[in-house]
Amino acid sequence: MEIENTRDADSMRGSRVGFSGSLVSGKKSARFKDDESYVEITLDVRDDSVSVQNIKGADHEAALLASRLEKRPNNTLGSQLSFHLRQVSKELKRMTSSNKFQKIDRSKSGAARALRGLQFINKNVGTEGWSEVESRFDQLAVNGMLTKSLFGQCIGMKESSEFAEELFDALARKRCITSPAVTKDELREFWEQLTDTGFDARLQTFFDMVDKDADGRITREEVKEIISLSATANKLSKIQDNSDEYAALIMEELDPGNVGYIELYNLETLLLQAPSHSMNLSTNSRVLSQMLSQKLKPTKERNPFKRCKRRLDYFIEDNWKRIWVMALWLSICAGLFTWKFIQYKRRAVFDVMGYCVSVAKGGAETTKFNMALVLLPVCRNTITWLRSRTKLGKIIPFDDNINFHKVIAFGIAVGVGLHAISHLTCDFPRLLHATDEEYKPMKPFFGDERPNNYWWFVKGTEGWTGVVMVVLMIIAYVLAQPWFRRNRLNLPSTIKKLTGFNAFWYSHHLFVIVYVLFIIHGYFLYLSKKWYKKTTWMYIAVPMILYACERLLRAFRSGYKAVKILKVAVYPGNVMAVHMSKPQGFKYTSGQYIFVNCSDVSSFQWHPFTISSAPGDDYLSMHIRTLGDWTSQLKTLFSKVCEPPAGDQSGLLRADIAKADYKPRLPKLLIDGPYGAPAQDYKKYDVVLLVGLGIGATPLISIVKDVLNNIKQQKDIEDGTKGSKRSPFATKRAYFYWVTREQGSFEWFKGVMDEVSENDQEGLIELHNYCTSVYEEGDARSALITMLQSIHQAKSGVDIVSGTRVKTHFARPNWRQVFKRVTINHPDQRIGVFYCGPQGLVGELRHLSQDFSHKTGTKFEFHKENF
Repeated sequence: MEIENTRDADSMRGSRVGFSGSLVSGKKSARFKDDESYVEITLDVRDDSVSVQNIKGADHEAALLASRLEKRPNNTLGSQLSFHLRQVSKELKRMTSSNKFQKIDRSKSGAARALRGLQFINKNVGTEGWSEVESRFDQLAVNGMLTKSLFGQCIGMKESSEFAEELFDALARKRCITSPAVTKDELREFWEQLTDTGFDARLQTFFDMVDKDADGRITREEVKEIISLSATANKLSKIQDNSDEYAALIMEELDPGNVGYIELYNLETLLLQAPSHSMNLSTNSRVLSQMLSQKLKPTKERNPFKRCKRRLDYFIEDNWKRIWVMALWLSICAGLFTWKFIQYKRRAVFDVMGYCVSVAKGGAETTKFNMALVLLPVCRNTITWLRSRTKLGKIIPFDDNINFHKVIAFGIAVGVGLHAISHLTCDFPRLLHATDEEYKPMKPFFGDERPNNYWWFVKGTEGWTGVVMVVLMIIAYVLAQPWFRRNRLNLPSTIKKLTGFNAFWYSHHLFVIVYVLFIIHGYFLYLSKKWYKKTTWMYIAVPMILYACERLLRAFRSGYKAVKILKVAVYPGNVMAVHMSKPQGFKYTSGQYIFVNCSDVSSFQWHPFTISSAPGDDYLSMHIRTLGDWTSQLKTLFSKVCEPPAGDQSGLLRADIAKADYKPRLPKLLIDGPYGAPAQDYKKYDVVLLVGLGIGATPLISIVKDVLNNIKQQKDIEDGTKGSKRSPFATKRAYFYWVTREQGSFEWFKGVMDEVSENDQEGLIELHNYCTSVYEEGDARSALITMLQSIHQAKSGVDIVSGTRVKTHFARPNWRQVFKRVTINHPDQRIGVFYCGPQGLVGELRHLSQDFSHKTGTKFEFHKENF
């Protein structure tokens, strides 16, 4: 590049010096080739300014770049001009070098998708976007200047401050800004560049971030720095730890000639030719997809009556099992209340106590019924047997047993409230204030002498048993609420110790005392003296015997189901995997769960955990996340016998007891089960859609393994190679979506993922991992991770994020697109949707299941895991 510097003698005062010539030495540098293009720029240099007079041999982009030389006059002209010339020289050489190479064909589908990537700002661009940034600038700026440390917060990139600072440096270098702060006008320039929708502009910005010395070439050290920066922004600690290895991988891919650097066109090639995460659809599938989109478009029904009727029809169709069960329960409660209300209205006590006694006795009757019924939903062995061995599951929603238990508990609270309030605020005051004549009919029930104060009622058996029961019920009911059971409230430490799962567990077992008092209270009645009219024991006798048998069965089974610990592994994310020996005769179905007891933590507490191994495995496994006191203590006990993993083993700590020469003393575990769960119904469906969030993947992993074993088994039967002890089931296709926040979580089921990838040759099981800590595809903060992922997967077949053969997607899935794809692949079929995870996603998945079922021929049946 040659730059000519002149001064016009006629237009300047004082001494004038003019010169013309190349800024490089007479001997060409080795970096310039004989055939290299030159750009000639003529500058007019005055005492305090520089202007561009003429540009030869430059395209439009080069001309714009050169024109920046005249934008920043400064009193220190010599140093500023030298700095500007170096910057422009480097940029022009970079552009000339890049233009020598053939442009990538951007019309291909993969390239077209990549062109939408490298988004620095995900918000709305334009005036509205700038107005928000300008407002934040006014709040954050000091003396009209915004510092580099606050740049990320100002442009809406607060959570990626380090990345934002590097972006600031790149934008500042481009404009020859050396100050660590910018004005509002300079920030506006930054914003316009960041929100430029052109791919070339975004690519150049990203390249400038990596190219820290602005020489138009990226070295291995610069690649390593940007990998480390991207890994930090996306919370990928393992990639950050291996940034040197991954930098070498990128250089090997983009610098095959081993010249020691890569240029802009290399980066463009990688971006536009890298395989994308998108799901390729055939032409027919695209047509179906478009038709389906039209079908699923919401249509507004103008007639409000028709609109309400359609909603009602959909509601009944989706919830008819729950509706008839609830209708039956409410009808029985209403019938009992009405029967007792009318009965006491016809008795003599009604003349003194009035409607209050009828309400009190009606409430008491419903309480008796509900106190009997509330035990049935928690008779887990009975429900498991009914679910697995009978056809009742077609009309009874066994999946909602815990929810129904809660509804009945609310019914008990209503009944107790009606009974107690009517007695205390109405019945007893009327009795105390009755005249002698009015009291005569009451003598057979309350004695010859009329009670003279409230203490008379409280000190009697009927009184104190009722008061104690109400107190114990309130304690159990309050501590069972999610706010206390899951410690969601920010309570003082002294009070917080009285909440949590342990408090819930122990307070719920006060029911033994409550039922004893309930029987006593129901026997010593004021207004019923004949034994056959004291019906409390009649209501609760059978349910109590059934529940007692359940507990005895649990105690008996757990007595001989002490398991031998085979392996323990502690993983990132506070998760511990325990592999145990399978007790003789122990049979289960994927999706079921067991209760676990560890006497070293608590002799009384039993906690439910889903079985993560498949029925065909010769061991039992469970994955436990430490969330409360009991699980934390269990993890502490097992961690004491674990050691750091050796070689290529996964996890933070491990103990392979079965293989170790030294046998440490391990906590003793008892198990009870298995028990039925919604997920075990997967065998009824030809196609299943499995969705797990975090540790919620546990039951679904077992299903995936079982489906794989089933496919293998059917293939063996068809080939006639061997028979099987198990009869094959309906499931022929599975879609598994696992969404987790942390990269380390993928270690939990690494072995299963690799096993499915290796053995599922026909692609009947689709595994989709999503890491939500990584910014979505197209975001500049994850662009290099995406490139690196593609290269590494192509070379080694291993995903750099999960460490498995399953490719990881970034951010959260688009669930509507997931359902749409399954619908296109399986028209007019029943799809079982099984979800296990936090409550937040339940509504969306249930709504999508209903929406697609109503508007397409594919029927989605939603199941939510409950404990």
